[in-house]
Amino acid sequence: MSHAYEYVVLRCVPRVDREEFVNVAVVLHCQAADFLDVVWQCDAARLRALDPDVDVESVCDALDFVDGVCAGDARGGAAAARPRTQRFGFLKAPRSTVVQPGPVHGGLTADPDAELERLADRLVR
Repeated sequence: MSHAYEYVVLRCVPRVDREEFVNVAVVLHCQAADFLDVVWQCDAARLRALDPDVDVESVCDALDFVDGVCAGDARGGAAAARPRTQRFGFLKAPRSTVVQPGPVHGGLTADPDAELERLADRLVR
């Protein structure tokens, strides 16, 4: 049985003035399957190609925070204590930081975990 899901690609935008970015993560939420997870990859060489001065460690820390929000653990702070749907809402909300969400997309899947891996392979890795 297929379930509707939503996903958002997180982008690293080291220099907002140049409007260039690298996709660094995919967050997938499937309410019917009670699923919220992220796959992320912080490729330092790709980020430094856009900005040699980018703080790669800070980008990785921000992505670890996202991982904590999805997992519902202490790394995600207060946001991690919310229900999964609210956590996804928090993660997809626009921000003016170095890691920013893109538009929300959706689809159908019988296996949210496999779909997340497929999207990560296609969009991030």
